[in-house]
Amino acid sequence: MIRLGLRLTVGGGREALVRLIIIAAAVALGVGLLLSALAAMNATNTQNDRNAWLNTGRDLTASRSATSTADPVWWKLAADSFQGKVIGRVDVAATGPHAPVPPGIPQLPGPGQFYASPALTELLHSVPADELADRYPGRQIGTIGNAALPGPDSLIVIVGHTPAQLSGDPAADEVNAITTVSPAQCDGPNCSVGIRNSGMVLILSVVSVALIFPVVILIGTATRLAATRREQRFAAMRLVGATPRQVSVVSAAESTVAAVIGAAAGFAVFFGFRPVLARANLTQTSFFTGDLSLTLTDVLLVAVAVPIAAAVSARIALRRVQISPLGVTRRTTPSPPRVWRVVPLVLGLLELGYFIGRRPATVSGQQLAFLPGAFLVVGGIVLAGPWLTMFGARLMARRTGRPAVLIAGRRLSDDPRGGFRAVSGLVLALCVMSATVGVITALVAERGLPPAGAAAGNAVIGDYVRFAPMDRVTFPVGPPSDALLTGLRAIPGVQGVTVIHPDPDYVQPSGAGPGMGGGLASCAQLATMPVFGACPPGATTAKVNRTFSDFGLKQDNWPATWPAADATAAAIATTPVAQIVVATDGSAPAVERARTLLATTYPGQDPPLTVDENRSWNQQTLNGYVQLANVVMMVSFPIAGCSLAVAVAGSLSDRKRPFSLLRLTGVQLGVLRRVVLLESAAPLLIVSVVAIGTGMLAAQLFLKAQLGYSLHAPGGSYYVMVGCGLVAALAVIWSTLPLLRRITGPEVARND
Repeated sequence: MIRLGLRLTVGGGREALVRLIIIAAAVALGVGLLLSALAAMNATNTQNDRNAWLNTGRDLTASRSATSTADPVWWKLAADSFQGKVIGRVDVAATGPHAPVPPGIPQLPGPGQFYASPALTELLHSVPADELADRYPGRQIGTIGNAALPGPDSLIVIVGHTPAQLSGDPAADEVNAITTVSPAQCDGPNCSVGIRNSGMVLILSVVSVALIFPVVILIGTATRLAATRREQRFAAMRLVGATPRQVSVVSAAESTVAAVIGAAAGFAVFFGFRPVLARANLTQTSFFTGDLSLTLTDVLLVAVAVPIAAAVSARIALRRVQISPLGVTRRTTPSPPRVWRVVPLVLGLLELGYFIGRRPATVSGQQLAFLPGAFLVVGGIVLAGPWLTMFGARLMARRTGRPAVLIAGRRLSDDPRGGFRAVSGLVLALCVMSATVGVITALVAERGLPPAGAAAGNAVIGDYVRFAPMDRVTFPVGPPSDALLTGLRAIPGVQGVTVIHPDPDYVQPSGAGPGMGGGLASCAQLATMPVFGACPPGATTAKVNRTFSDFGLKQDNWPATWPAADATAAAIATTPVAQIVVATDGSAPAVERARTLLATTYPGQDPPLTVDENRSWNQQTLNGYVQLANVVMMVSFPIAGCSLAVAVAGSLSDRKRPFSLLRLTGVQLGVLRRVVLLESAAPLLIVSVVAIGTGMLAAQLFLKAQLGYSLHAPGGSYYVMVGCGLVAALAVIWSTLPLLRRITGPEVARND
C-alpha cells in the first residue's frame, strides 16, 4: 500500500503533481520560517552569553573572593555614545603579569594602548579624530574578537592604564576573575549588561507563540490541500474493498512524501533566510551569521515532527473515509461544532484573571502561572473559531434576502470548520499581535519617558555629580577653565554653554527627587539657551535644578523663569561643577565634538550624553520591547497571509464541482464570486473581532496580575498594521476570483 500511495502521489497526473508541488512549497516555507525562529532563539541566547564578561565587577563579593592564582586587575565599565549608538568602554589596569584577560583579546592593553571592536575600528577611521578618536588616547594595538562581542555592529573599546590611574577612581573595582555567568541566568544589578532572565523569558515566549503557532498552522493548511478531492478518491477505494487501515497507509504516504520533500527544501529556505535574519535587530544589535545555528534537537524535531504532523493532519482530514465511504459519496453534512469549543478560551481568560492579586513571587512561578493561560487563550481562539463562524453565518443567512449572502451563509453554516480553517492563521496572528502590543503599549505608557523636544534633546550634558555611601553627594570636578568654555563655544553648531554649580545652601525637600533644585547658574550663560528657562530681569545668577538631564520630566520643576540667587556670577564661577550643559543644533559634528572635548578634559568622569540619549538609555528595555512588538507584527502577518493563500487555493479546487453545478442551474458568475468572497471574508471579520478583543482582554488581565497596570490605547502603527493586514487578506481572496470562470465550466460537472 505504501508503494501504491507513492505511485498515486507522483504518477497521478498533472493535478497530483501540481498538488505535490504546492504542498511541498508551502511546507518548505513553513519549515524555513520555523527553523529561522529556532535559530533566532539560539542566537539570542548565544548573543546574550557574550555579554557576561562586561558584568565583571558588578558582584564584588564574588569577584574579589574568586579562587584564582591570577594577579588582580583594576576594572571600570562605562557607557560612551556616538550618534545615539552605545559604546561600551572598559578601562583596565593589570597589577601583575598574571592578571585575568577578558575574552576576545590575547592580553590586557598597557598604558596608552587600547583594543577596539571591528565596528568601532571602522568608525575611528571614518570620522574626524575630534569627534571620536581623541577620546581614546594612545594607539590601537588590535581588534576585539567575536568571542567578546554580542554582535558584528557592537561598539566596544578596552583601554589600558596604570594601576595608579585607576586605583584612585571611585568607579573602578579591583577584581580577581572575569565574570562568566550569562545575564540570562540572573536578575538584579549583578547582570546589568545584557538581557536578564526575566527579559529573556519574555522575548523567547513571545517569539515562540507569535511565530511558531502561525507556522504550524501554515504547515497544517498545506498538508490538507485538496482534501475533498482526495476524500472522494479514497472513498472509491473503500467501496471496491480497501480496508480503513490500507486507506490510512495510502493517505499517510501521500502526505508524508510531500512533507518530506518540503521539509528538506525548508532547510534550504532557512539558509537563504539566514543572511537576512542576521541583520535583524531583535536585541538592539544584529546577529553573527554563525550564531544563527540549529542544535541537533532542533533538526531532529523539525525533520521528524513535520512529516508526522502531515500524516496526522491527513488522517484527521480524511477521517470520514475511515468511518464510512458512503459518508463521502453521499456528501452528508458534518455535525455542527458545539458550544463547548468556547470553553478552553474562557478557561484561559479565567486562569489569567485568577492571578490578579495572587502573582507568584518567583520568575519560574510566574511562568507556570501565566504561560498555561496564554496557551489556552491562543489555542482556544483556534478551537472556538468554527463555532463562532457558524454562529455568525447563521445570523447572516437569517437577515438577508440576497442570493450571494444566502448561499455563502448556508455553506458556512454547513461547513464552518472549513470556512474558518482558511483564515485561522490570520486570526491567530491578530490575537497574538493584539495581546503583545497591548502589554508593551502599557509598559511604555507607565514606565516610558516623554520626549524632551529637539531644542533640549540635542543638548550635550557632562554630569559630574558622584553619589557616595550614606546618601552623600560629592562634586569632584572643579570650575572649568576659560579655554574649555571658549573651545566649546567655538565648535560650529554649539548655541550656548551653561555651567551648573551646586548650591551650598540648598536643602532637599522630603520626597523630592535627586537634582530637583540645588543648582546655581549664570544668567548670562542661561540666556544662550532659553529653552531651559530664563532669569528674572536684573538678576545675574539664578537658582536652578542641579541636573538638566531630567528636563521636562516634572513640569512643576521647570519654570519659564528661575528665581534669582544672592551669589554673584564671579563667586559661583570658582565653585565645583555639577553639570556642564552644551546646547547644540543637533548636527552630528557639533554633538560629537562637544562630547569629545568634555570627555578628554575630564577623562576620569562618566562620558557626556545628550538629553535624548540619557532618556533613551533609561528606557532601553522598553525600547527593546517596542522593537519586539514590531517584529511580531511584521513577521506574523506574512506567515498568516501565506496560510490564507494556500487555504483559498485549496478551497477553490475542492469546490469546483459544486460551483460548476450552480452555474449549470443558472447562477451567474458574479454571484459565485460574491459567494467566494463572503465565505472567506465573513469568518475573517467575525472571528477577527473576537480575536482582537480577546487579545486585548488577555493583555489587560496579565497587566493587572503581573504589574498592576491597566491597558492603554495602542499607537497608530497598530491600527495601520491591522487595517493593512485585513485589506491584504481580502486582496488575496479577491485575486482568486478570476479563476472561477476557468474551473466552473460545464465540463467539470460532466467529468466528475
